[in-house]
Amino acid sequence: MKLHFVKYQATGNDFVLLDNRSERIHLTPDQIKKICDRRFGVGADGLMLIEKHPSLDFNLVYYNSDGSQSLCGNGSRAAMKMASSLGMVNGKGSFNAYDGEHKAEMLNDGIVKLKMSDVTASKSDEIINTGSPHVVKFVTGLSNYPVFDEGRKIRHAYENGVNANFVELLGDNKIFVRTYERGVENETLSCGTGVTAAALAASIYEGYDSPISVKTLGGDLSVEFTRHSVTFRDIFLIGPAKMVFEGDLEL
Repeated sequence: MKLHFVKYQATGNDFVLLDNRSERIHLTPDQIKKICDRRFGVGADGLMLIEKHPSLDFNLVYYNSDGSQSLCGNGSRAAMKMASSLGMVNGKGSFNAYDGEHKAEMLNDGIVKLKMSDVTASKSDEIINTGSPHVVKFVTGLSNYPVFDEGRKIRHAYENGVNANFVELLGDNKIFVRTYERGVENETLSCGTGVTAAALAASIYEGYDSPISVKTLGGDLSVEFTRHSVTFRDIFLIGPAKMVFEGDLEL
């Protein structure tokens, strides 16, 4: 089977995107793993299918590199860019993803503003679910922190697995985030849902206010929200997404 693909990156989180408006593409977990393999495939943190939707601009099906599914914030921003290139959206759009409907808007300089689902979280919650489950741990010296080893421990400490985020407070409403991602089973250069969870945690535990600036190894993002006690609404993940290359692959 021959497939045409497009490769995108969003603050270093990279994805293979496939136009499946014809609904002819049906991939097995093994095929997804093969495509995402960095030595024997295209190489990516995840794979996405962009499909038609009966009432929204498009349907987004996201797979982690191991074939499992979840919401991907950075991937959703990349998908918005590709949907625009396909003529499915014009500046603003709405789409269905793993956790339901999302809206997104393309701003200047390749920046995409993605509306996340509402979140309820407090100090009593071990996990913050921003479309994917996240544990947030505040640390110092994050540049030299053993993210892979400590992240893997946290990832497997919960029955269904979680993503592990390590956060350093930088002051002036800014944080530095590194994430070990479930489904990728490694640290990624950026994780959109993880960055969002980290920003909400900074509000809960440290009193940070919206908007929160976020540094990742792959670039800078920002998170906006309104907070009403333990409920966060109007959550937006804002940052760049860019096409890297396109090509054809044989499965």
